[in-house]
Amino acid sequence: MLVNKAIFPVAGLGTRFLPATKAQPKEMLPVVDKPLIQYAVEEAYAAGVREMIFVTGRHKRPIEDHFDMTFELEVALEQAGKQELLEVVRSVKPDDMECIYVRQAQALGLGHAVLCAQRLIGNNPFAVLLADDLMVGDPPVMQQMVEQFAEWRASILAVQEVPAEHTRRYGIVAGTQINERVMDVNRIVEKPAPEDAPSRLGVAGRYILTPGVFHEIANQPRGVGGEIQLTDGIAGLLRREKVFAYRYEGKRYDCGSKEGFLQANIELALQHEELGKGFREYLKNLEI
Repeated sequence: MLVNKAIFPVAGLGTRFLPATKAQPKEMLPVVDKPLIQYAVEEAYAAGVREMIFVTGRHKRPIEDHFDMTFELEVALEQAGKQELLEVVRSVKPDDMECIYVRQAQALGLGHAVLCAQRLIGNNPFAVLLADDLMVGDPPVMQQMVEQFAEWRASILAVQEVPAEHTRRYGIVAGTQINERVMDVNRIVEKPAPEDAPSRLGVAGRYILTPGVFHEIANQPRGVGGEIQLTDGIAGLLRREKVFAYRYEGKRYDCGSKEGFLQANIELALQHEELGKGFREYLKNLEI
């Protein structure tokens, strides 16, 4: 039972980054030299996923273009003898990777976005990756989760400890600790107030879910903000199946916020093979 399909919900409007996102998707904003969506796709690919399902909306064509072949560019690079750049362009979409696009006609929430891909998923377990959350881990976070799924054969949610005052930003889980990193979840609440939160373990933007979640999402009422919440679907699934929370090894950058986006750019630039050394020197000499 392999995880071979991943859903990328990319239909959001990216209003927090206006005017930068007025004419381009927030998922195409670059962190150092790659757009956010590419980091998420590469993470899924490293975990063995080969079918990438993008749930898109209007104005999201640049995402499709990014993962498409760019014949003119490739010919120009080849003729100019720029082999290294040609390989960079071709590596964006490896030959054994399939990209599929499905429209979410109305922005009705994350649960609804996942439901839009139901026909393409069928009766298979699948991953969900939110490109806003740039995850850096060794091994990559989704690979860690696929390994957990192979062990538990049940839905796995990536979690991290969050400050009490931030519980309103997350789905918060509670349950029985199985080992240092894995919890058997018995409760999940979407964006609770700090005084109502069952714990401080917040769900980060990585999931492996069983297809049973589709039935729950399709049959639930609207949740927080009048949206069809994925968290509520998982809460329904808990009544029928085991769900585990996994404390991943790695770092998450909340690139849905300007602050997190800037942090990701600085820290990943410092780790960059070519840029790191010079950029570090620049920061040291910067008079602030």
